[in-house]
This record gives sequence, C-alpha cells and structure tokens, in this order.
Amino acid sequence: MTLQNSQSDAPAPADLDDATLAFADKVFDAARSGDAESLGQWLAAGLAPDLRNAQGDSLLMLASYHGHADAAALLLRHGADAALANLRGLAPLAGVAFKGDLAMAELLLGHGADVDTPSPDGRTPLMFAAMFNRLDIMQLLIARGANVDARDAQGATALDCALAMGAQEAAGALRG
Repeated sequence: MTLQNSQSDAPAPADLDDATLAFADKVFDAARSGDAESLGQWLAAGLAPDLRNAQGDSLLMLASYHGHADAAALLLRHGADAALANLRGLAPLAGVAFKGDLAMAELLLGHGADVDTPSPDGRTPLMFAAMFNRLDIMQLLIARGANVDARDAQGATALDCALAMGAQEAAGALRG
C-alpha cells in the first residue's frame, strides 16, 4: 500500500512496517464505514485530513462516496479539501452525483467543491447526475451555477449524456 499526503503529494516510503500498514487500513476502513468517532480521535491526534490511499482516494472521497455525512462533515471541519481528486481524476462531487446523494452534494458544495470540476474525460458532476437521472442533484448543481452547455472530451453536453443513457426525465429537465 502506498499512502499519500496531499500536502506534499509525495508517496510515503514503500517499506512501511506491518503496524503502520494495519493502522492505515483501519483509517481508510473507518472513512468507508463512516466511523466518525475513530476518525475524530485520529484527526485530533494529528492525522492529515487529506490522507490518500494508493488509488489517490482521500478519506473524504471514501466517506462521501459511501454516504457517511457525519464522517464527511468531520473531515471537512478538520480542513479536508472538498475538491481533491483521486488518481483517476475524479473529485468527490462527481462520485456523489453518480450515487445521487443530495445532502452530501450540498455538504461538499458548501465546503468549496467546484460545481463544474471535470473528470479526465471532461465529464462534469452535472453530466454524471444527468446520466443517472439524478434530478434533485441536477437542480442543485444548476442552481449553484453548473454550466449546462459544458462539453466533455467527445463534445457531449449533459443533455447528450442523459440521452445516451436513456435518462429521459433528466433529458426533459435539461431541455427546459
């Protein structure tokens, strides 16, 4: 396992001892499972809020993707970066738009997530929401200034993405 601290973006030494690797597993599992109590203790003891795993997923990415609002809010209060992308170039808001978690999207946007951050293929959170018929997320993103005319690397808009996935309600909402 390679750990990354986003403050330096330098990988930790590859020869981490077994106890350190076991602790890292516990930390990332706590984020995935929403164990805000343990995360809070570790953050208070100096754990970096933007610690990332070998895939570049931050603690916030894991907590938000898995729908753990208490853990995500705690990480944000400790300075976690709401826009920190993983190694695939996906930011937490894109994952939340895909999953359809409106409360989490509001939380991330309220803590500095960029409404239009594109993935490496140019897809924005609005495009992900449109593809999966997440109407409430689409409305939120548009209300927060999402560019409905943004185009991905293939030139597709959110409307095109919705149509390609058969998300007719999303397509209707985007048509006006």
